[in-house]
Amino acid sequence: MRTYDLMVLGAGPGGYVAAIRAAQLGLKTAVIEEKHLGGICLNWGCIPTKALLRSAEVLHLMRQAGDFGLKASAPGFDLAAVVARSRAVAKRLNQGVAHLLKKNKVDVISGRGRLLGGGRIAVSGKDEGDYAARHIIIATGARPRDLPGLERDGKLVWSYFEALKPERLPQSLLVVGSGAIGVEFASFYNALGVEVTVVEIADRILPAEDGEIAAIARKQLEKSGIRIHTGAKVTKLEKGRETLTATIAHSDGKEEKLTIARLLSAAGVVANIEDIGLEDAGVRTEKGIIVTDPFLRTSAQGIHAIGDVAGPPMLAHKAEHEGIICVEAIAGLKDVHPLNREQIPGCTYCHPQVASVGLSEEEAAARGLKVRIGRFPFLANGKAIALGDEAGMVKTIFDAGTGQLLGAHMVGPEVTEMIQGFVVAMKLETTEEELMHSIYPHPTLSEAMHESVLAAFGRAIHI
Repeated sequence: MRTYDLMVLGAGPGGYVAAIRAAQLGLKTAVIEEKHLGGICLNWGCIPTKALLRSAEVLHLMRQAGDFGLKASAPGFDLAAVVARSRAVAKRLNQGVAHLLKKNKVDVISGRGRLLGGGRIAVSGKDEGDYAARHIIIATGARPRDLPGLERDGKLVWSYFEALKPERLPQSLLVVGSGAIGVEFASFYNALGVEVTVVEIADRILPAEDGEIAAIARKQLEKSGIRIHTGAKVTKLEKGRETLTATIAHSDGKEEKLTIARLLSAAGVVANIEDIGLEDAGVRTEKGIIVTDPFLRTSAQGIHAIGDVAGPPMLAHKAEHEGIICVEAIAGLKDVHPLNREQIPGCTYCHPQVASVGLSEEEAAARGLKVRIGRFPFLANGKAIALGDEAGMVKTIFDAGTGQLLGAHMVGPEVTEMIQGFVVAMKLETTEEELMHSIYPHPTLSEAMHESVLAAFGRAIHI
């Protein structure tokens, strides 16, 4: 039986980062992976979707060439080439993860791992055998959620796996769910000319976002041609040879039938906690996730859990951060701090982009907080106007008494790159005074961040 100081079950963003950090701290480390180094995010999620969306963005710009004084004749696309580029990007990063693990002397064990209790793991597959470790981290990630009656069949009903590599473009697409996954794919397929309809059971799209920001995003998505139904759900699905007919029930009691070529089920994900031996190892679960303490320790001695299996938000960067916290706590470092869930940024890469961190206006109100709110539209930002991408705004929320930055919410150009500025500010417990006195370069999109802070205190200059 091969033994280690630490074994990580799953090599997604959380798993491989945890393994590398453990090796850096001198722990003899191995990672067990059944399918793909880099996990779903790198191979079938975050990375390939961004490659597809980049192709859609370039196509959009080509079509707008005339607005910039340029000439382009009937820009089009090669779907197979677009998909091939996306897969090549994912493959390159997959190989990069393999290189990093090798560089840091982390053993990669190929197969499916199952906990046996007592620090032992049985692996079936290529590197079949029994292994043992003083510490085990569960990082098995998540999979697409199947809604009753909308189960994926791989042909007419898709999950994001099929949506990432279509053999041909469907004439129409019904997207069920308007979280990040649903809205991103709706944006991509719409840009390629597909007739896209989105159905969301909540009363607004992007339910996790600030309501005002979500409303702006909806307006722009509808302006681009996407049909959106909120407060609605698919109650029946009839399948034909090449099409489906969905019955959509609205909150007002009305029903409508919609015939589409494909349906994409994008109603979130489910943690992979089945058939990995949690019961045998004495690991407690609750509501479909593994119960952990602030340092990611489970109810079983020596067993830890990070990422999607440890609960929402189910984001790659949250998993990575948890991996670092978990490993550094195992190694006995003294300056390890638990994850602050209110400082985890969220990003959606549709057009326009959406990004946020901290409390929304609704959440602040629910807590009874007295706040000052600043808003600054990109249509008043010189760089956005020069880019020809001026839809959206920056919204900041401050505690009225202390000036503490409670939340920041943005919709517009490149906001997924800009949100980190507010994340750092919140981490450093920056006040409104420090943000107002900081110098932002001109001309940049980030000036809208500065102006939003100024606006919260009645000092905005450019609006």
